[in-house]
Amino acid sequence: MSSDMDDAVSAVCEKVPCRRQQAQLLTLLFGKKDQVVVPSLFLYGHTATGKSLLVDTLLTQLKARYVVVNCVECYTAKLVYESILNKLSGIIPSPSNDYAIYRRCDNMDDFVRHLCLVEKQNDTSGETTYIVFDKAERLRNMQANLLPVFLRLQELTGGLNVCVLLLSEIMIWSDQCCDELLEIMTLDCPCVVSDELLEIMTLDCPPDYSSQFYSSYLKLLLSVFHSVCRNLSELRHLAWLNFDKYVEPIKKGDASLEDNRKLWRNVEPHLRRALRTVYLREVSSAQWERLQQTEESLCAKATDKALQGVSSWVTMELPYYSKYLLIAAYIASYNPAKSDRKFFAKHSGRVNKRVEMRAHKKLEQTNNQLLGPKPFPLDRLMAIFYVIVEGKVALSANIYSQISSLVTLGLMMQISSSEPLDAPRYKCLISLQFVKSVARCVGHSPRVQYVHLSTYHVFLEVLGFVV
Repeated sequence: MSSDMDDAVSAVCEKVPCRRQQAQLLTLLFGKKDQVVVPSLFLYGHTATGKSLLVDTLLTQLKARYVVVNCVECYTAKLVYESILNKLSGIIPSPSNDYAIYRRCDNMDDFVRHLCLVEKQNDTSGETTYIVFDKAERLRNMQANLLPVFLRLQELTGGLNVCVLLLSEIMIWSDQCCDELLEIMTLDCPCVVSDELLEIMTLDCPPDYSSQFYSSYLKLLLSVFHSVCRNLSELRHLAWLNFDKYVEPIKKGDASLEDNRKLWRNVEPHLRRALRTVYLREVSSAQWERLQQTEESLCAKATDKALQGVSSWVTMELPYYSKYLLIAAYIASYNPAKSDRKFFAKHSGRVNKRVEMRAHKKLEQTNNQLLGPKPFPLDRLMAIFYVIVEGKVALSANIYSQISSLVTLGLMMQISSSEPLDAPRYKCLISLQFVKSVARCVGHSPRVQYVHLSTYHVFLEVLGFVV
């Protein structure tokens, strides 16, 4: 390997650490500018292993002539052909040139002919032209002959010095096998191990802190996430999101740079919470920061209000009718069955005041919330559900499936046999605080407003009357 190639490899390793072996092998395969190279090369590796960055940086350092085609953006064969020709000819479609292109190209025959013309016009003097396909597995979803022809492009162009590089996260020939795919030279880009992750992520160290301090933070981060996530991009994102929480005691003056235990105690709850949403990216970085600030303000308020906010956030994702089913289940668990007629029937009949006062004194001594939930049959649940739900709801399999979902989620429990001839019995497992938050979620309804507990009954307030 010449000194120029050694310098190129060293420059690549500075920008793409932990990839020296792959950089050296690619440099040997590419050789000098006018050297005839392999017709095609397949570079395989999982997400965030540095394939695209390695190839792009190396070809730039070697001052090679190359084009990169993203197969996600160029989703048809025509877009692939025209993108390659535009980049090789130096034409950039823009409003200034009325989005002009080099040539309209609809098939492989026209593409090969125009490619030879472009190379002749550019007078490359035998220099190698590299065509890099990122996300190359998408080529299989285009024309059937597209991928095999690109692998033999050097042969079809009459000996033109062209090398096709395929970059992919999956093995291209996993479900499509042909002779060209079996003959292609393959280079593996292995996953980054723990020590390499630490070395690469340390390069993101903020300027206000030392690399040693940031490295100790990354070790704590990897101890939490490395068992479930080894994606470099995702880990860098998580490290950036949670670093402010790690250094928060330092900014407040409550800890020093060497007080690792206090810093860990401050950031641990946030790391555990982020562990539940790895890869999901449910919120953007700005939204995540606002969410952290919101949680801090909630913690500063009264404990009861904070718990209410958390409960309403959790239950917000329940389906619409599931919320009403959950409210009905709570009422059925904590209200005696004999009170249903009094509370829910339009005409419950006349009640002797003396009997009512006697029952009131007897039940006032017992708090149903302390006794725990009581079992109730399915037909009672549905009867209460149809009283409190807004509008007419047809009895369908969807309603029963939502009851099963509530059981699966642990919000209700089935305590009897599931045989079709037996009436299943259930028990509600949620707390009063939880059901209040559920009722607030459907509070816009003109029927249900909220649920609260008296000394011996659960009452459901409905506009116009109290049950």
